[in-house]
This record gives sequence, structure tokens and C-alpha cells, in this order.
Amino acid sequence: MITKRAVTGWILYDLANTIFSMGVVSVYFSLYVSEAVGAQQADRVYGIITAVSMGIIFLISPLLGAMTDRAPRRMPFLVGSTLICCACTALFARGPFAISAILFIVANAAYQAGVQFYDAMLPEVTTEENRGRIGGIGVGIGYLGSYLAVGVGLLLHPMDYALYFTIVAAMFAVFAVPCMLFVRERGNPNPRPVVGRGVIAESTRQTLDTLRQGQRYPGLLRFLVGRVFYTDAVNTVIAFMSLYTANVAISVGLGAEEGRRQAGYIMLSAISFAVAGGFAWGWVVDRIGPKRTLDIVLLLWMAVFGMAAAIGFLHLPIVFLYVVAALAGVGLGGTWSADRPYMLRLTPPDRVGEFYGLYGMVGRFSAITGPVLWAATTYLTVERGGASELTGQAWAILTLLAMVVVGFVILRRVTDEQRNWNALRAQ
Repeated sequence: MITKRAVTGWILYDLANTIFSMGVVSVYFSLYVSEAVGAQQADRVYGIITAVSMGIIFLISPLLGAMTDRAPRRMPFLVGSTLICCACTALFARGPFAISAILFIVANAAYQAGVQFYDAMLPEVTTEENRGRIGGIGVGIGYLGSYLAVGVGLLLHPMDYALYFTIVAAMFAVFAVPCMLFVRERGNPNPRPVVGRGVIAESTRQTLDTLRQGQRYPGLLRFLVGRVFYTDAVNTVIAFMSLYTANVAISVGLGAEEGRRQAGYIMLSAISFAVAGGFAWGWVVDRIGPKRTLDIVLLLWMAVFGMAAAIGFLHLPIVFLYVVAALAGVGLGGTWSADRPYMLRLTPPDRVGEFYGLYGMVGRFSAITGPVLWAATTYLTVERGGASELTGQAWAILTLLAMVVVGFVILRRVTDEQRNWNALRAQ
């Protein structure tokens, strides 16, 4: 029986990890990097750091998924990854920049692993009938954590990065506790060893077999490939929006400190619309299905990236960025509200952990290629080509627009119809 406490605990974990993703990944760690290495090199340095972190989790995601399918429960994995992330985050900005960069790599990898474990627990707190609504509520409530993350940063004036990151770590830990206490898993009826060379070999072989025999899982491979492209764009814009906002502010005559504050306010604008979007899109998913919902959301993202690039090229007033942020917030809420239920439609019930490992793996791959592509574009246009930081970033945003278009085209042939897994196994 699914209890209200379990549903509430699962939703609150979305709030908890959003505090980290917004406060660290999306806003303040990139600003900390800019302060440490200078604005001209910030995009490249932050892109490299992020790519290394995501590269690690990309390589181990399938193994982690297979391990959780073997384990009696997934919760210990979620607890461990959360503790590692919080411990590392609390130590940011307390020593040389290189140490903070290494800690960020570990913390972000642990956070990403935790998201994978958390997503795979969605069936434990939902039914097929309410999955879109509960997932949407999780997205909406989760973005409330962003208010906490950005709000704390705005209250610290002047900014104390070491104190800020410690506060974020503490909030993440506190809001994660209800999920750990109240979500009761049905448990694995056939647990097997989760460590050892044999486990690694078997899980790797099983993952490769899944990829080779994609026809047994209709739409899976095409969905995963399409997901690489649209999550590439979404994850990258989240990671670099603060740097972009700061440069827009400077281009219209504001100082660096005011640019930082404008970045916070614009993120709050995006968050407000993401909260509403999460609730609304969850309702839409249950009515028209995750595929049609995601198609609409990707069209919205195309408009967002086109408008955002125009702001940089034309040096438009910063008020236009608030409009873009609002639309991006709606897009964020819709992306994750449709994305998780879509994947579950393509996943056999007995291999949720493994398939979410693949799901996580392509998300991490996109989070490697996105920052690398952004860093390469800004390097060529700014450091080599002599363009302004803002113009270089506008060119980078156009590459993200292209990614969304490619992902949209790839997904056109994927359906979200219910699969008859017993019949497919018999083939």
C-alpha cells in the first residue's frame, strides 16, 4: 500500500536535490569559478569541470542501475550518494580553487547518481493512473527548493561562498530525510550480490545486450538517442545561465555585483514559472500522455533558445531576459514532468534500475557534451575570435537550439503506448 507519508517523502527529496542543483550547479558555483579565474576563462573552466564530473557518472550509471536491480533495496544507494554530495558541498570554497573544483566533481557525480536512484523509485509511490500527476507535483514542489537556494544567496551581501555552500549542504540533507524514513520499497524478491568482478562483467554484458537487442524494447533506443540532444540543451542552459545573465547585465551598464544579483532574480523568475509548470504539465501528462506533452515542451524550448540568443546578439535590455526566464521555467517544469513517465512506458517492470541507468547514462553524456560544446564555442568566438563574452555565449545558445531541433526530429517516431512485456519476452 502506498501511503501519503511515502509520497510526501519522495516529493520532498525532489525539493532537497533541487536546492543543490539550482544553488550549486545552476547559479553560484559558476559565479565562484568566474571570481576565481576571471570572466574571460570562466565558461571554459566551468565547462571542463562539469564535463569531467558528468563523464565519471556517465561511465558508472549502467553499473549503478544494475547493482540496484540486484540489491534488496535501492534506498541505501540513495542515502550514500546524498551523504557524499552534502559532505563535499559543505567544503567548497574553503581552500585553493583546485580543491574546490575536485570536490565539485565528486559532489556533482554523487548528486547525479542520487537522481538516478530517486527516479527509479517513482513506481514505489505511484500507480500508472497518477504517475504524471505525482511526478509533476514532485517537479513543482522541487522547484520550491530553488527559492531557498537562490534566496539564501541573495541574503548574503557581500557574498560569502564558503558559508553559502555549507548552508546549501545542510538544507539538502534536512529535506532528504523524510524520503529516507518514509518511502517503503516492496523489495527485490530475488536479491543477488551487488559487488565483485563478476557483477561488473554481468551488468556490462547485460547493458550491451539491451543496446544490441533494442527491437525487444520498442522505442527505447530512439528515445535514449533523442534524449541526449534535448537534455544536452536543457542541462547546459541551466549550468551557464548565471554567467550569461551577468554578462547581459554588464552589457547594459550594470556592475559585476549587480549582475550577480540580477542573475539571482532572473533565476527566481524562472523558478516561479517552473513550479507552476510542474503542476500544470503533470496534469497534462495524465490527460494526453508523456509523448505529446514532451513534443509541445520541445517546441517551447526552440522558442526560448531563439529569443535568448537574440538578446545576446542585439544587446537587448535585461528585461527581455526575464521573459525568456519565465518561458524557460515553464519548459523546465514540462521537460521533467513528461520525461520520467515517458521512460517508464518504455521500461519492463523487472529492469527499472538497469533501464534508468541507461536513462541516466544518456543524460550524463549530454551533460558532458553540452558544457564541452559551450566551452568550445565560447573559446573559438571569444578567446580566439575576439568577440565579446556575451556574443560568444549567444553563438553557444544557437548550438543548443540546434540540439533541441535534432532531438525533436528523432523522437517523432517513438510512441508512448502501453507495452505488453509478456508478449515481447515470448518473441
